[in-house]
Amino acid sequence: MNPADINGSPMATVNRLERATNAHDLEALVDCFEPGYRNDTPAHPARSFIGRDQVRANWQQRFAAVPDLHARVLAAAVSGDTVWTEWEMTGTRRDGAAHLMRGVIVFGVSAGGQTARIRWARFYLDVVEMGGGNIDLAVANQLGGAR
Repeated sequence: MNPADINGSPMATVNRLERATNAHDLEALVDCFEPGYRNDTPAHPARSFIGRDQVRANWQQRFAAVPDLHARVLAAAVSGDTVWTEWEMTGTRRDGAAHLMRGVIVFGVSAGGQTARIRWARFYLDVVEMGGGNIDLAVANQLGGAR
């Protein structure tokens, strides 16, 4: 048996999250997280939060705004109760525009039990910028326009 398929394993929890996301099952998705879940967003610290209520609010908005949202875990690595994942989320927004997010989420998963839950995440998933300029322009902008 593949260790990723064992109930309660960290990877099984991430797989459950992916399935709930693609089924647009808000209750199943929220159930993947512990009540005191902590989301740290290092690149955007003001976006960090604590609690499943915010998970619910975020995903209600996403499912409403992108009715055909589809998520894929492109790659994953497990070390103990930590799962490093690379995600891609695609769909079409209600206004007809394409929706594309990519990035990494590192999850900390509670140990054992039939239904392990996500305790924390370091969230690096963001909207893909299409046509935002080349690397030279990006570096200059990161440095305040210095060249």
